[in-house]
Amino acid sequence: MADLLGSILSSMEKPPTVGDQESRRKAREQAARLKKMEEEEKRKKAAFRKKMEKEVSDFIQDTSQQKRRYNPMGKIERSILHDVAEVAGLTSFSFGEDEESRYVMLFKKEFAPSDEELEAYRKGEEWDPKLAEQRRRLKETAALEEAASSRTKKPEACPNSNYRDKYSHLIGTSAAKDAAHTLEANRAYGCVPVANKRDTRSIEEAMNEIRAKKRQKQEDDTAAHSSSS
Repeated sequence: MADLLGSILSSMEKPPTVGDQESRRKAREQAARLKKMEEEEKRKKAAFRKKMEKEVSDFIQDTSQQKRRYNPMGKIERSILHDVAEVAGLTSFSFGEDEESRYVMLFKKEFAPSDEELEAYRKGEEWDPKLAEQRRRLKETAALEEAASSRTKKPEACPNSNYRDKYSHLIGTSAAKDAAHTLEANRAYGCVPVANKRDTRSIEEAMNEIRAKKRQKQEDDTAAHSSSS
């Protein structure tokens, strides 16, 4: 019996020491503080959501407002405001380069911002509809002028004349014909790649060579006539 009682007592947990009691007390207090902070955070979020719901409702009913800009706020607040706006059927955007300066803008569906307006806000600029309309008209005018200029621009002219017509008064019809044959001129000469021009001589060089051949032929004919007589 004594042995049984001793084994039971030895299996039981020993009473906590003073140090253990203090640690447990601090742990309970910390848990209580965390729970209180969480409850306070939930309460603040609920109060902020309720406030935003009221402001969004007033914004929707105010027919004089098309958009509304809020002061910079934290990430959690922005998330709540975006959620409230989505539920209310509004369009919302966040702008600002850094976390401290980011803010939310609400837009009614029928006054959704254009890409140009959003780009202005992203650049930190104020949106001016009149100035934007002037820029748009200037762009349209410039585009129309460019299109009109391209339509009126004449295509590059290709010479239609040939060597016989151009040089017949200088070297005679037969010589000009020989020049045209020698150079093998293309009808679209001047509009073909350089690689396709078979004769690399200049026109003057070709004319000089033809004149020399003509003089030589005349001299040969004269000599043959003299010997025969």
